[in-house]
Amino acid sequence: MSQSLVLVGPMGAGKSTIGKLLAGILHLPFVDSDRVIEERTGADIPWIFDVEGEDGFRMRETAVLKDLLFGEPAVLATGGGIVMKEENRQMLKGDGTVVYLTASVDQLVERTYKDKKRPLLQVPDPEAKIRELIARRDSLYREVADMIIQTDRRGPKAVAQEIAQRYQAG
Repeated sequence: MSQSLVLVGPMGAGKSTIGKLLAGILHLPFVDSDRVIEERTGADIPWIFDVEGEDGFRMRETAVLKDLLFGEPAVLATGGGIVMKEENRQMLKGDGTVVYLTASVDQLVERTYKDKKRPLLQVPDPEAKIRELIARRDSLYREVADMIIQTDRRGPKAVAQEIAQRYQAG
């Protein structure tokens, strides 16, 4: 397994934005697991959810996670539901460093309310859905996390710098 730095957390916590900045600071490649899934299937995430359902998407997600974790070291942004499968949690608890990016429900709603590429939020009450997802997933994120970072009202650059300092301090 590589010594990758893996970002987990809910939709809108800043995994992709912070991950890109962090990769630059650490001089590592940045990889977004959702983009890899889209590249491999030739379809976007909402289409995969529509055609294969969440279970089909999660199977693809596990295969991609396995490939990425056993590849070259990188900063890896994962999808918000990656922790739902026990197999994924076991892989995440391996040799890499897992950072749980967390934010308040208000911040998550604010950051995701216009995004139509998030299939789980295409519901009448996205805020209620976010609350439900956090209730189900928070303990799972904490289970795999080596580091927990609050992103509320913080600039992505400051968060990336904090993670890099803590990561390099070992």
